[in-house]
Amino acid sequence: MAIGTQVFYLDRLMLPEDRRGPARQRRYLENMESELNSSALYAALADTEKDPHLGEIYRKLALAEEKHALAWRRMAVESGAGIPPFRTSFRTRLYIRLAKSFGVSFILPALAGRERADSGNYLNQPEAGGMSREERSHMKLLTAITRSTGDHGIEGGDFARLEGRHRMSGGNALRAAVLGANDGLVSNLSLVMGVAGADAAGHNVLIAGMAGLAAGACSMALGEWLSVQSSRESYEKQIDLERQEIEASPQEEAEELTLIYQAKGMEEPEARRMAERILGEPGLAIETMAREELGIDPHALGGSAWAAAAASFLLFSLGASFPVLPFLFLSGRAALIGALVCSAAALYLLGSAVTLFTGRSALRSGLRQVGFGLAAAAITYGMGSLVGGFLGP
Repeated sequence: MAIGTQVFYLDRLMLPEDRRGPARQRRYLENMESELNSSALYAALADTEKDPHLGEIYRKLALAEEKHALAWRRMAVESGAGIPPFRTSFRTRLYIRLAKSFGVSFILPALAGRERADSGNYLNQPEAGGMSREERSHMKLLTAITRSTGDHGIEGGDFARLEGRHRMSGGNALRAAVLGANDGLVSNLSLVMGVAGADAAGHNVLIAGMAGLAAGACSMALGEWLSVQSSRESYEKQIDLERQEIEASPQEEAEELTLIYQAKGMEEPEARRMAERILGEPGLAIETMAREELGIDPHALGGSAWAAAAASFLLFSLGASFPVLPFLFLSGRAALIGALVCSAAALYLLGSAVTLFTGRSALRSGLRQVGFGLAAAAITYGMGSLVGGFLGP
């Protein structure tokens, strides 16, 4: 009898005090099926993975998920549920096919995201016991493996720096500076051109430009502050949770760290010795687990929210000032042309700066940036002219 039909039939015959029985059986069966799918997937990844260290980790994950599935199967049988034949889900078969066709690393980001989404499924299921924590451990381990994209677990950024070809390494601050200034420049140029297109007087264009500069800079600063502060608070909470887990289950944390070091290319005995040594020093243990499991620098926590806000404010203001400056010294068409020339020059410089971390042609990137910026200005100028024509003098 199909499981759906069986549950419906039992639901109709159950007495009121037993009506939760079918729902509980269905939950046990769904958990069992999910764990069996995960076990089948990890077993396939273990067979497909070319790195023997990672293959062994996937094999251990498959055994852990199989153990969970057996536990849920036992609970389902004890509750009186019939056990239907298992067939891997379409999603699992798709993951396996993609891994075999393009390599395990191709599906790792999606797999880590799925584990992250599923890691809290057992929190409200008291029967899960320690399975909830083990699933969270699997999620952290997969996240660590996902970050390790080079040979034997060398992180992608480190691998690229060794090769000396990845110009983007260490350039995140520069990239943020260029993008912040570009946002201010393009948005305020578009605003100034829109107001000018409405045939407004020069001082009105200047007022609109200064207002756009101030409003945009404040908005960017506030957004940056909220973003960084939220990240810091989230990191602090994760580190505190990690601290509690180390205190409550040091041996399980040592096992997690051992697997992570194996993913980085260490042999198991060496990885285990290092993990046990680190877990023997509480301060070092928390810092190491934060870095290795969570990918968090416990000392930086994403940087200062106030410093990020100030930098965002200044960079946006710098970019937004170029379209406004000519209106401080010129008027009429001369000021408009001056704004376009100043903005085009700044756009070219910003487009060229992007090549510091893309490795592309500076001339091509600079001209492309100029083209995009002036196109945005032309659109807003046309819209301003249209609105100004409707409104009249």
